[in-house]
Amino acid sequence: MHRFAVLREMRATAPTVAFNWFFSSSSISRSVHSLTFSTLEVEQVSGAQPAEVQNLVQGRWTKSSTWNTIVDPLNGEPFIKVAEVDEAGIKPFVESLSKCPKSGLHNPFKAPERYLMYGDISTRAAHMLSQPEVSNFFTRLIQRVSPKSYQQAQAEVYVSRKFLENFCSDQVRFLARSFAVPGNHLGQQSHGYRWPYGPVAIITPFNFPLEIPILQMMGALYMGNKPVVKVDSKVSIVMEQMLRLLHDCGLPREDVDFINSDGKTMNKLLLEAEPRMTLFTGSSRVADKLAVDLKGRVKLEDAGFDWKVLGPDVQEVDYVAWVCDQDAYACSGQKCSAESVLFMHENWAKSSLLSKMKDLAERRKLEDLTVGPVLTFTTEAMLEHVNKLLQIPGSKLLFGGEALENHSIPNIYGAIKPTAVYIPLEELLKEKNYELVTTEIFGPFQVITEYKQDQLPMVLDALERMHAHLTAAVVSNDPLFLQEVIGKSVNGTTYAGIRARTTGAPQNHWFGPAGDPRGAGIGTPEAIRLVWSCHREIIYDVGPMPQVWEIPPST
Repeated sequence: MHRFAVLREMRATAPTVAFNWFFSSSSISRSVHSLTFSTLEVEQVSGAQPAEVQNLVQGRWTKSSTWNTIVDPLNGEPFIKVAEVDEAGIKPFVESLSKCPKSGLHNPFKAPERYLMYGDISTRAAHMLSQPEVSNFFTRLIQRVSPKSYQQAQAEVYVSRKFLENFCSDQVRFLARSFAVPGNHLGQQSHGYRWPYGPVAIITPFNFPLEIPILQMMGALYMGNKPVVKVDSKVSIVMEQMLRLLHDCGLPREDVDFINSDGKTMNKLLLEAEPRMTLFTGSSRVADKLAVDLKGRVKLEDAGFDWKVLGPDVQEVDYVAWVCDQDAYACSGQKCSAESVLFMHENWAKSSLLSKMKDLAERRKLEDLTVGPVLTFTTEAMLEHVNKLLQIPGSKLLFGGEALENHSIPNIYGAIKPTAVYIPLEELLKEKNYELVTTEIFGPFQVITEYKQDQLPMVLDALERMHAHLTAAVVSNDPLFLQEVIGKSVNGTTYAGIRARTTGAPQNHWFGPAGDPRGAGIGTPEAIRLVWSCHREIIYDVGPMPQVWEIPPST
């Protein structure tokens, strides 16, 4: 957390040149202050006019005695004040969750009209996000706090809108579809229902300030739960504004609590409120701690060291190079699905793939945010990792490996050129190197290696030893190759075929890890049912009794 005292010291050492483009480019229209839900003008948020982020509890927006000042990731200027709740202030949130019964706010037997209500809310919210001025408002707000290209930020708004469109009208109640099985005698039937958990918690990271929290929050609400939502304070202003939009669309204010706090305070809230289920998206270290603290009542979408394997059939080199560039470096590599390691068949090594990837990486620039600040690693930390890798025998720098120049990004964040380091496959697999090579760097960085025709088992061994199994890509149209790699790997979201990628979390397919019973999905009906409801069986046995019945012998 960066208070004013720290900010003054930081700003004294950070570069002073601000990106006037970011505020005045004619290519991006200004947000419209006439939006009924908004409490800010995106383009005017600055040190002179800082925005404020409030908390929502028991239906009321509240401030706090403690303010966390967020700095502009492009110039270090303090531009957002977040009202953060400390450990002494969690009581209203604990009380709010405790008011929600284990049976939820609605279920198939209680207040079923709320399923229809949420279909209507989704309809209105999707319509709002389809309005150009609203879409631009959220796109630009995302850019202000988690800098990425306009196209990448806009895609986040688009996916959120399409998700809401998917659950309009009757689609919410269809999520709670039940089934029945005939019993053993007349009057007996068993019915299976999807049942809410009741009070739940949602914790989401900085890299998708809108898409992740709204998809998970709405999924929780659809199934009848009452969530408390915590988004990384650096970007929580986006979800705060989205909640205000949802209130305008009919969302009851008491249905969701929204808290800004540090991790220690949130952990205390979880321990005291004891939500029946907690969804966490973020680092594996925190995920494992929560799993222990909350006695397993968690669903996790944690870190992903995501791999891509290029098969023996070389084709569409320009396209494959472009997808590799997008997978590794879009959003400055700050996607949990970003390409972390590329296993390249020797046939691809003989092609122009690497030179094309280098050219594509070098056209990325800070001016249009196709490369930008890294919010969880400093420049020094990323370059130190590169240097450690370059000490491995046979390794070499393919491109990048340098800090960005001529910028005013504060030095608490990272700023490096898109980077790729080659590591020989034999060295990658060595015990002394494997952990280092497979360390996830949440920035514009990837490892590239090459394998020969008879070395596919070595590649599969490398995949088997990885701990995170989120996304993967098998780039080949060879059906036998696809069968071999898919059959011996586990990643929950795996793209296969010559157009395969590692990134891309739209609303039309499952996105989540596999191989872990704690694994969470997002976006689809299957994901919502898995994460936000449990199975309840009700067995009706109403008779009639047989006309002649006697008490049987004891058994």
